[in-house]
Formats: sequence, C-alpha cells, structure tokens
Amino acid sequence: MTNRIIDYISGQEIFASPEEIYATQVFSKRLVEDYGYPKELIQTRPQYKVRSHPSDPNGYPVDIAVFEKDKHSQKFLKIIVECKQPSRNDGLNQLKHYLKFSTALIGVWFNGKESIYLQKNERSGEITFDEIPNIPSFNQTVDEMGLYRRRDLKQTHNLKSVFQELRGYIAGNSVGISRDEIIAKEMINLILCKIYDERFTKPDDMVTFRATEKEDISRVKKRIDGLFIKVKAKYNDVLDQNENIEFDEKTLKYIVSKLQQYCFIDTDRDTISDAFEVFIGSSLKGEQGQFFTPKNVIRALVEAVDPQLGNNIIDPSSGSCGFLVESLKYLWAKIDIEAEKYGWNDIATTEEKKAVAIKNIKGIEKDSFLTKIGKSYMAIIGDGKGGIFCEDSLEQPQNWNDQTRSQIHLGSFDVSFSNPPFGKEIKVTGNAKLSQFELARKYDSKGNFKLTKEANVSSIFYERNMQLLKDGGILGIILPETYFHAPKQSVVRKNFYGHNIKYIIDLPHNTFRPHNNAKCIMIVIQKNRPQQEFINMAVAEYCGHDHNGNPIFEDPRAPIHERVIKDDMPKIINEIRQTRIDSSFKGQFTFKVSASEVINSDILIPRYFWNDRIVEVLNKAQSRNIQMITMQKLIDEKVIACFDGHGSPSGELKGTGDVPYIRVKDIVNWEVYKDNTALIPRDEYTKLFRANKALLENDILYVRRGSYRIGSVAMLSVYDLTVILTREILVIRILKKKNKYGLSPNYLLYALSHEFTFEQAKNKVFIDTTLPNIASRWKELYIPIYPKEEMEIITAKMDSLVKSRNEKLKIMDEMKRDYEVYNT
Repeated sequence: MTNRIIDYISGQEIFASPEEIYATQVFSKRLVEDYGYPKELIQTRPQYKVRSHPSDPNGYPVDIAVFEKDKHSQKFLKIIVECKQPSRNDGLNQLKHYLKFSTALIGVWFNGKESIYLQKNERSGEITFDEIPNIPSFNQTVDEMGLYRRRDLKQTHNLKSVFQELRGYIAGNSVGISRDEIIAKEMINLILCKIYDERFTKPDDMVTFRATEKEDISRVKKRIDGLFIKVKAKYNDVLDQNENIEFDEKTLKYIVSKLQQYCFIDTDRDTISDAFEVFIGSSLKGEQGQFFTPKNVIRALVEAVDPQLGNNIIDPSSGSCGFLVESLKYLWAKIDIEAEKYGWNDIATTEEKKAVAIKNIKGIEKDSFLTKIGKSYMAIIGDGKGGIFCEDSLEQPQNWNDQTRSQIHLGSFDVSFSNPPFGKEIKVTGNAKLSQFELARKYDSKGNFKLTKEANVSSIFYERNMQLLKDGGILGIILPETYFHAPKQSVVRKNFYGHNIKYIIDLPHNTFRPHNNAKCIMIVIQKNRPQQEFINMAVAEYCGHDHNGNPIFEDPRAPIHERVIKDDMPKIINEIRQTRIDSSFKGQFTFKVSASEVINSDILIPRYFWNDRIVEVLNKAQSRNIQMITMQKLIDEKVIACFDGHGSPSGELKGTGDVPYIRVKDIVNWEVYKDNTALIPRDEYTKLFRANKALLENDILYVRRGSYRIGSVAMLSVYDLTVILTREILVIRILKKKNKYGLSPNYLLYALSHEFTFEQAKNKVFIDTTLPNIASRWKELYIPIYPKEEMEIITAKMDSLVKSRNEKLKIMDEMKRDYEVYNT
C-alpha cells in the first residue's frame, strides 16, 4: 500500500496522514538538522504520553517529545511538539494543557504552515506562558538564543518550511502589512539584510541580524534599520533609497528570531530560491501570465541550449530571472573547469565569475515588482543585477530609456531564453508596436499585408526573441502546445521552419499548475541556419508535482528524508549531456526524429513521435497472438464509416424541451446519459438535424475533444436515436456486418475500450489551448483483434451485456411513457 511512510525518527512504518507528511516529519527533520538534537533524544513512536498525575493510566500522547538526556523519562523532558490541524486558538489551548501536565518548559504547535512556540514559567506555584519566536538548539537555553557569532551560523535544507511558517505568522499577526506583494517586498529587503550581514561580519564577531528572547523589540528594530541603511548603499540599483523596513516591531523581531541561526551564503542557492518562492509565488496571481517557471524545467532548457563562455545571454521576459540565474550557474560551472585546468586561485575564479555576470547576462521585465525580484535574486546569488532593466520588451527599442539602449541591441545576442506570458486574454495592441513584427501582419494573395488590430503576446515575444539574436544565435523558449500543432498557429510554425530546430521537449500538463492550466512545450531554435537532419526530442511525463502543486514521489512509503521526487527532468538533463558526447545515444526519454518527417507532418509534439509506447503495445499484442488493425485501415476497407456530431443548440434553450442534447460528459459506462437539464425543443432539433447524420441502432459514440474523457465510448440503443450530439463526439458505424475480421459493433465497443487502445491514445491527444483533442489522429489507433475462439467468447459476453442493457432501457422507456416518470 502507498499510504504508509517510514517515520524519520523511529524508522517505523506509520500511516501517511497529511499531518505526518507536512508537519510531524518536517519538524522532526528540522529538530535534527537545524537545531542539532540527536535522534536518540527525540521520541515519536511509540508516542510519549504526558500524564495528568503519576498514576494516570492513559495520559495524553504527544507527536514529538524532546529530552535533555538519553533516558526518555518525565524528569528529562525538554520540549513537546504537537502537529495537529485545529485552529490557532485550539492549538494554543491544547499546548498549554499539555505543558501544565509535563515537566517540559518549551512547547510547540505546528501544522506545516502555522506555528506557536511557548515557554512555560512557574513562579510561586503559578504557571504562566510566554509566546517565543523559536526554540533553543541542542545544549542551548532560551536566554542564549540570538547570541550568534558569524561562525555559529549553519546552512539548512529546510528553509522552505521555515518560510512557510513565517508567511503564516505574518498573514495572521503583522500590523498594516497583509497584501502578498507588500509581504514579498519586505521579505526581499530582510533577505538582503541577512546576506549583507553574513558577508561583512568577521567570523568571531556578533552578527547584526539577531534578536535575543528578552531583548526589547524597539532595539531589534533600530539595529535592523541601521543594517538596512548599509544594504541600500550596497544595492542602490536594487533598492530605492527612500525605502524602509515596514514590518511592525513585533513581527520584525519574530522574523529575525526565526532566520538568525541560518547561514544563507553557505546554504544551497536552490534551497534559498525555493524558500524565496513561498513569498514571491503567492504575490504573482497570473493575471498577466506571471508565474514561476519551475527550476527543473529551466535547467532542462538551459542544458538543451548549452550556452558557452563568452556568449551574451538575454531574457526579454525575465520575470524573477530564473533563466538568467540558471544560465549564470551553467557558465560558472564551465569557469570552475577552466580554473582547475589552468590552476587559478579562488580570487581569480571569483573575478571571472563576477565578470561573466556583469558583462554577459541581460534581462528585461515590464513589471517593476518583478524587476526588483529579479535584481534581488541576482544579488543574492552573486552579481549581474545591473543588467536587469524595467522596460516593455515589445516597445520600439528607440523608446527604451538611455541605460537600456546602451546595453541591449537587436541582433547582438548569442542566446535568448523566454517563458513569455500566455493566455487568450493577453494581447499586444497598437500600430507602433505591431509594425515591428511579421507575425502581426496578414497577407493577401497578392503579397500585400495589413497589420492586425491585436496579436497574441506569445507569438510576438517569440519574434522579439529572434530579433535580439545574431545569425546563428540560439533561442530556448516555452510556448503553449497549441503552437506546435493547431492550424490557427501554422504561421508561427512556418516561421520556425525558416530556422534550425535543434530540440523540442514535451512538458507534462501539470508543469505550470495550479497557477496556469496551459500544456506547454519547449523548443530550441538556431536563427537563420539550415535545418539539421534530425531534430532532438524529449518527453517528460512527470515534473515533480501534481495538479495542485503538491510533490509526488517515486516511493511515497519511503522515509521522508529519503524520498525521491517523481521528476523526469533530471533524467532528461543527463540524457541531453550524453547525447552531446555521443550523437547516436538514445535514452529512455530522449530520441531523434527525421526533420523532414516532422516538418512534413506539421506536428512538432514529441510524444506523437515517441514510439516506445506504441512498440510496447504492439509487442504485447504479438506475444499474445493478437492482431492489431488501425482504424484507418478499417475505413479504407469500408468496414467502418464515421461522422462527427450535429452541433450545439443555443444555450438559453437547454432544459426547455424534450429532445436530449448529448455532451461529452453524458458518455458514461458505454451508455448515453440523457440529462433532463439539457433537453432542447423539437424545432431546435429539426434545425440541427441532418439526414446524412441520422443515427442508427448500434452506432458507437467516441469522445474525441474537449475532455479528459477522450476515448470514452457508448453504444446507441433504439431508444437513443432522437438526440442531438455535440461535435466533440464522433459517430462510428460498422458498414459490413460480415467482414474478414469478424468485427461486430459490440466487439468494436470493447476494442475501443481496450487498455492497448487507450495507451496509444496518450501519444495522439494534443492540447488545443487548454482542451485535449485527438482530432483525426484517432484513425491512427490500432485496435486488438483476438484469435477467433477468444474473440467469439468476448463477443458473446458483449452481446449478453448489451442485450441486458437494452432490456433495462426498454422498461425505463415504458415507465417514462406510461407512468409519467420524469428523471430517467
């Protein structure tokens, strides 16, 4: 079973409840890694029980108990942690209750996002509680918290959990600051303060970014304000000199107390950026197509582009600078190789890296808030913040400000990256802008053109990226899947074909969820170079999270600290590297396809050409002596015929008549469901009905568009013939009752529902905007034809099932006709 996990502390197998996964296991890990408590001093399983009196036979089980000595006795109990999901007030009351009955002086309530830290005080027999911002580390008292020297700071892998906790506190307690954008801005300022303090404090000196438990909040505020003055001077191209730390004094002390023990400089940059996104991600709502590109996706595209030392790199829709940061890291790794090769010392290597960041990395972002994020991000990882400009990339370059114009010129870059905004509501307008772009023009038969009134922002961004590149320059861009197959985007594909398509990478639909539902594909194009013989392709089926943004794991039962994220991107990156070394290499996720085959088909979707799944199905069928026949062959041999549905009635007429209107969702369990709320009038039926689309008993309905139910089928009975079908439903009819395959309508219903058929369809279903669509590619599907004896058995079972269904429908029809049954 997959609903079990291994407890981080005890090593026991336990039930994988949300509280365990997102709270108990997370905090257990932090106790060991961040606070330094040995596992031997922590008890999770069996749960330690706090007893109300010495002879209490039951007691209250706590989620985590931390002891001062190895003997897990009441005498040495130091901290109790409750990881539950009640309200904050309920959590506080429960925590006080447990602390009263125990010898522990510290209590924690933590639900994965919110927390309470309490210190118990006993004076003259009276128990009181003080809320504190943190807990002491191993061998540390509460009074010693905050007395950190620079050398005492530790790296962490748990910063995201801490930031989630901080966000919960700020949202619930901060005075005057509640909007996500303002919270994010303030947190950027404090992160820069922390990093500055770490960089410019000697190892044995006390850090400035600190707060002791008993220290007055105004003193902490004064100290951080003084630090921020120095930060503004250092990062004057990131921060406005009029900016101040706006958090109230209590909130500021809480934040400092939570972060002071960590060393951001020594902590892995991915850990910092993941934590960073807790605040930044929530401030981007996506109205302008703004959201983070997942880091694993960025790395795969950077790997496919393979920027070189000396390349000038730009992202004209840079957002939070994810592509630029990863490109910089990619180049820095090359510098490390050079440094080792030529024996450079650390100072020389650092200077080389800094020079690349300043000279070779440029970004443009329209949104001032995102520009600040990007500049801050670049400052956090090293440098390059001076190359990030707040401009409208699509504006005419002569209208950019002087500083931007001095550093960014069309036709001057070796590499460009972009994940441009996308969404049908986001359009580029205005003749001044549109006149710069071929993709904003419409040509007539004589070659004359006129500008469109508006253009899709993704198309125009694609062209701007190409304009920024030198001849031979390389673009890596992410675009919605509709660009790679849909007729309405053929003009963009035609533009692709004028350059060298090097790589196409198929992304999972969950990649940008839950922020955006668009299914996307990455493409790498070399400007104005002949098309290479084979196009490199890759297909990723998993990207590390589900449609809600929650992580998914290879083995959900593994201990939380040993779990491996289910993510194909690192494997694809590794295979791209191997392909670069050996061009004949074929990986699990990567492969090559003849460029002429791809371009002639006008389909640029890698999974369509990913034949491994089809070959696997055909091999399985062959091993079982099952013949596989394509639907197209059955059409060519006139065994079957097909036509699409009738159309859609006017919306206001639905539910006002007595004729069923059948939609995709009405194809259920091989039957047609007649929804009374969608009945239409007879005259509307007459208007939509066509004689060449008259339905017959035993016709099969096949869902081919607009649903995750693509491939679902139903068979029409004699009681289902007077209906109107949406065009998303295809009608398939057997013309020859006696055919060489022994194919009957009932068997075809079974064959279209076969696992083999559905497996193939995964490669044939494309996303048009946000709607899945198999279009005419259903004709490419192979259906299984079993050996004669087995086929007769299956057919007999299907005949019996359909006969039983028809008898039921007959009785239901009689009840409806004779006894006024309404909802059947």
